[in-house]
Amino acid sequence: MAFIGDVTADQLLAGSSVLTRPAEEFSNDPSVEAMWAMKAMEHAEVYFNILCSVDPKLLKLTPHDEQIYKTFREIFPDLKVDKINEDELKSEEGKVRWRPFCEQFKGLVEDYSFGTLLRADCEGDYSEENSILTTRIQFYAIELTRNREGYNDGIRKKYKPKRITEKL
Repeated sequence: MAFIGDVTADQLLAGSSVLTRPAEEFSNDPSVEAMWAMKAMEHAEVYFNILCSVDPKLLKLTPHDEQIYKTFREIFPDLKVDKINEDELKSEEGKVRWRPFCEQFKGLVEDYSFGTLLRADCEGDYSEENSILTTRIQFYAIELTRNREGYNDGIRKKYKPKRITEKL
């Protein structure tokens, strides 16, 4: 039986259906937190491999890309997306600005509030130092903007796709 941390493969499979339940139903259960973190990391690996393989301007991340991008730039016209300042993003002032943006996509964008890793500096790969935990809709807004405005263009030249490690 394969083990990931302190969680067996069987427990991961059993727990995967639990991850679709609302976050409010859970306390800080370490095994649930580990599953959320693994799912976020898998998403990051897949997305970065896509960036390494495809012209970012051609990527379609959701059926609502145009609306997300347009709304983001209307609300955050001057936000620098190349290097995200985590303190600004997560400060009380930042939360007040982001909350209405995020909530308007509830019911429209699947898993809009799901914890997702975002690269702080778009020129780098995901790493402990270069990753910020955000909501899925913040990830989409910032990455769509990076893709459309050319900030992710250098990734294909700088990095090659990595083989995704088997999780189970």
